[in-house]
Amino acid sequence: MNVPLWLAVVAVGYLGIKHIRPPWWLVALLLLGGYLVAHSALGPVVGSLVN
Repeated sequence: MNVPLWLAVVAVGYLGIKHIRPPWWLVALLLLGGYLVAHSALGPVVGSLVN
């Protein structure tokens, strides 16, 4: 069974927020940091490591 990456990320994120209960500012900071890294020069490097 193939699961889309976005669905797996949403499921893990939901379970992590529900069970670990991190502060919302930390969640926002990690999302913003991931967005900025994806659109920087490190984006292709991180993409090749994930695939």
